[in-house]
Amino acid sequence: MAQAAKKLCPTLHCLLKRQSPQRLHSVKLRDLLHGCKHNCQYQPARCMGILGFSKPSEWNKVVSDAERIVGYPTSFLSLRCLLSDELSNVALQMRKLVGTKHPLLQTAKDLIYDGKHGLQTRGLIVLLLSKAAGPAPGMDVTEHDLVSGIFPSQRSLAEITEIIHTANLIHKGVVNMADLSPNDGLPADMEFGNKMAVLSGDFLLASACTGLAELGNTKVVELIAGAIGDLMEAEFTGFTDRQGNPTLPAAVTFSDWVKQTYLQSGSLLAKSCRAAMKLASHSSDMQQMAYDYGLNTAYVQQLSEDVKTFTKGEHSEVRVTSAPVILLQEQHPDTAELVLRQGKSDTKQLLTAVQGSGVLTECRRLCDEYSTKAVGALAAFRNSDAKSALVNMVHAIRRV
Repeated sequence: MAQAAKKLCPTLHCLLKRQSPQRLHSVKLRDLLHGCKHNCQYQPARCMGILGFSKPSEWNKVVSDAERIVGYPTSFLSLRCLLSDELSNVALQMRKLVGTKHPLLQTAKDLIYDGKHGLQTRGLIVLLLSKAAGPAPGMDVTEHDLVSGIFPSQRSLAEITEIIHTANLIHKGVVNMADLSPNDGLPADMEFGNKMAVLSGDFLLASACTGLAELGNTKVVELIAGAIGDLMEAEFTGFTDRQGNPTLPAAVTFSDWVKQTYLQSGSLLAKSCRAAMKLASHSSDMQQMAYDYGLNTAYVQQLSEDVKTFTKGEHSEVRVTSAPVILLQEQHPDTAELVLRQGKSDTKQLLTAVQGSGVLTECRRLCDEYSTKAVGALAAFRNSDAKSALVNMVHAIRRV
C-alpha cells in the first residue's frame, strides 16, 4: 500500500510509512498533513462534517464515538481500493491534468483529504446498524464469527457501499465535450480527463461488483445492483437542461425532489442498510426498519444541506434545484417565476425571495419530520451504544 501511495503523492507516502497498521486506520489524513516534511501541492480541505456539513467539533465527536462502538475506524474505508496498483497507475497519468480545469482533479483532492463528500458516512451507518441489530434470534453463531458484534460480510458490505459512492462521484466529473467554452481549457485536456474519470470510476465499480459476488448472497447482490441502477437513473432524471446546467421544470413539485433525492443518495444508503440485515438473517420487518432509517436519514441530510446554503452564509453554493427553491415555485409560483424567468437567477434576488417566503420554515419542519421517522425506525432495536450513536447521527445532521 505504501508503494502505491508513493506514486499518488509523497505526502500520503510519508503518512503511510510512519503509521502502524492499527494506527493507520484511525487517523485522518488532514490531521497529519500539517507535519509532513514534503511540500505537497494539495492543501487540506476545510474541515467539514461527514455528509457535507461544516460542524467539525460536534460532528467529529459523533463520528469518533460511533467508530469506537463498532471497533473499526472508517476513516479510510475505501482506501485499500483507492491505493491499488491499477488506480495508482491511473494517478500517474492524472498528473497530466495538473493546471487544467478538469473537475476530476478536485474530486480526487476531496476524496484523499476527506473533504465535503464525507466518504465514510454510509459505511459507518451500515456498521452501526449491524452492531445494533446483532445476529438474528436463534442464529447459530460463535464468538469467532463476529468481530465487535459485526459479521465480516457486513464489514465488506460497508466497504462496497463506499466504493460505489466514490465511483459515482468520479463519474460525475465527466465533462460534456459538446458544450465546452474557450474558458474551460483545451479540448484535449478535457477529453483526457474524461478518459481518466471513466476508467477509474469503472474500475471501482468492477471492484465493488467483485466484492458483492464474494458475499455469496444473491438477494444482497440484487439490492445493491438496484442501488447502482438508481444512481445511473438519477443522472437522466436530474433537474438539468440538455447542457447539464441546473434548471427547474415549470411543474416541479416537492415530491419530484423526494424522488430525485431517493435516486441520487437515498437508495444506496437505504438498500445497503437492508442488505446488512439480510446478511445477518434478520426478518423482513427488521430489514424494512433498517431501510427506513437509511432512507429518512438521507432525506434529512439533503434537506439540511439545501437549507444551509440559505442560512449559513454559503450563498455562493445556492442552487436553483434545492428544496427551498422548489417549494418556492410550488407554493409561490408568481414570485418564483419573477426570480427564475431569466433561466439563470440572480443569487441576491433568489435569497431574498426564499428568505421572505416562509419556505425555509417548511423545510425545517420537513427535516424534523424525516428525523422523527428515522429515529422511529430504530424502535425495535434493543437499547445499546450503537443505537444511541445512530440517533445522535440523525440529530447532528439535522442541526444546521
